[in-house]
Amino acid sequence: MDSIPIISIAPSSGGRVSGKAWKAQKTATVRSHLQDGVKTKSWEDRVAATKKAQAIKKLQLELTEEKQADVARRRQITQARKKAAEERRRLEEDKAKMGARKAERLRRRAGRSRKIKG
Repeated sequence: MDSIPIISIAPSSGGRVSGKAWKAQKTATVRSHLQDGVKTKSWEDRVAATKKAQAIKKLQLELTEEKQADVARRRQITQARKKAAEERRRLEEDKAKMGARKAERLRRRAGRSRKIKG
């Protein structure tokens, strides 16, 4: 019996082994929710970055509003032109209609006189 080699058992916290020698030792949970960037950077750097981001956002908002105003102005001009063209077309139709009526009236009137046989 002396010839049998003794195999050492992996130590554990309770002295017992679960059979999972590959399992890592558990540690306490880190409960910090701070990001690494927040932990390492100084307050002044973060304030400067925030101000820079706010300035960029403000400029972007102004540019977007300016672009939307330009689009709205163009749309209004286009609608005004369409409305004016429609009005011109309608007036032309009315003018042609009134011209035809007046010509018809004149022809009838001319037919009544005996000088022109019509």
